[in-house]
Amino acid sequence: MGNAEIVELLELTAKLLELHGADPFKIKGYGVAGFYLDKYKDGELALMSLEELTKLQGVGKSTAGKIIEIVQRGTFRELEELLEKTPLGVLEMFSIKGIGAKKISVLWRELGIDNLHELELACLSGKIAKVKGFGGSTEQKILESLAFLKDQAGKLRMDKAHAIADLIEEELKKIYQQVSVAGEVRRKAETVEIIRLLVGTVSPAGLQESIAAIEFLVKDEIHSSPFIWRGNVLDVAVQVEILAVDPDHFVNELFLETAAPEHLGMTTIDGTSLWRHAKYDTIESEAAIYEHAGLPYIVPEMREGFGEFTWSENHTPDQLITWDDLKGILHNHSTYSDGQHTLEQMALFCQELGFEYLGIADHSQTASYASGLKPEDVFRQHEEIARLNDRFAMTGPEKRFKILKGIESDILGDGSLDYSDEILSSFDYVVASVHSNLTMTSEKATARLLKAIQNPYTTILGHPTGRLLLSREGYPIDHKLIIDACADHKVVIEINASPWRLDLDWRWISYCMEKGVLLSINPDAHKKEGYYDMHYGVAVARKGGLTKNMTFNAFTLAEIEEYLKMRKG
Repeated sequence: MGNAEIVELLELTAKLLELHGADPFKIKGYGVAGFYLDKYKDGELALMSLEELTKLQGVGKSTAGKIIEIVQRGTFRELEELLEKTPLGVLEMFSIKGIGAKKISVLWRELGIDNLHELELACLSGKIAKVKGFGGSTEQKILESLAFLKDQAGKLRMDKAHAIADLIEEELKKIYQQVSVAGEVRRKAETVEIIRLLVGTVSPAGLQESIAAIEFLVKDEIHSSPFIWRGNVLDVAVQVEILAVDPDHFVNELFLETAAPEHLGMTTIDGTSLWRHAKYDTIESEAAIYEHAGLPYIVPEMREGFGEFTWSENHTPDQLITWDDLKGILHNHSTYSDGQHTLEQMALFCQELGFEYLGIADHSQTASYASGLKPEDVFRQHEEIARLNDRFAMTGPEKRFKILKGIESDILGDGSLDYSDEILSSFDYVVASVHSNLTMTSEKATARLLKAIQNPYTTILGHPTGRLLLSREGYPIDHKLIIDACADHKVVIEINASPWRLDLDWRWISYCMEKGVLLSINPDAHKKEGYYDMHYGVAVARKGGLTKNMTFNAFTLAEIEEYLKMRKG
């Protein structure tokens, strides 16, 4: 049981207590505990004793006891009692953006609405707008949130889908030689609706028996067939498909079950479709399919029917960015703001992974929720960076490593950056990001970003839309205007590699490259293990056709220092 999971349960308890009209002091107790424990980065709550827990800010003896119970049982009695008297549909209302426990209580207790379907009908009829404290704007926000939740239902983020696909593949490979993940997972889709795997076998019935022995898989009897097992992983709603295919045509089927229909419809040298060549020709490799069709080879990630053949007119697959091409890790957080590891720990692990530089970019002062750095904190961090860099310099030029002084500066409501120009000028680079006021119109949101891009201290535009996949839509912006402005002002655009974000969306990478805008694959790491999220960033970057020469953090340390020096004039 990690700290984040414990905090989540405490915060849920506070919400449910408020929903049920409990004592305000009790509600506040859980809320305060959740608030401070969310910021606690000095140890694992699950390993602490009752006495140690009570010494933490915001944690009394009663809450400490609840934490001990959570660690032991995964929950605690009071939360169980609250959940028992809360309809599931009401609980689901907490996923709607823009309404909290008090409004949900009104919907449930005063209007009798206890599920999302009834809530949608009430909004569509205009009933909610007439309720005191709601109004037309709240009603519209509820409808928009409900539409978003519907669209995301039954999907998984890339990281979770890959983990499940790998788990199933591992089990099947204990029995079968030919097993491969296909579909959206192999295409590195940012969200996945169907996890699809292929198994080469002459006995489809035997495969069905083998799958039945895998305890964590649940079969959908109605939609399965002798050749396709359909179902899901226990407690995970996303659909799983396992196909039995002829071993002699395994490559053909893998290709067909990976590429999107738009890709398979591409016209080939003989006037037929790529699908026709993959379906009927005897093929020894996927590369041979393209060769027989008279088309350039396209890597699995790019087989979307989204301009990949136009891309191939000027590029080759070997030019695509890879993990090994990356030389440094930019946009990372330490314990100076809301990170879990110290600056030194973050730097040493970055060096251990073989990178040449670490760009530290803690939150700026306006981000009080993330312990953003006050000016005195900035100076203190810069002094530590200088000491650490002196130490790294002693290892010799052959192992040169450096910490770059960065900041993730909040873009304020009017588009200006956090801090004065004097403070901003002290950084090697600035990642400018929006974290607040995410409900602007497209015109206002675009104007806000344009002003930030025009700021001479902005080096990188961070997670441009602020989206959280399957959780929060990004704010609407005119992507072309933003990318054009970045081209004009030599601002790099971030591909935030967190599997929660993957923002900039890969579909805009080709336009960035066309305009000469560099992209930086940044993990937004809040702990050292977060560096590995760059694998997801690399995956979607390749999907969008990003090449090594257009990747900012594929620059060597010497190259990036020269670039930053040039920008400063």
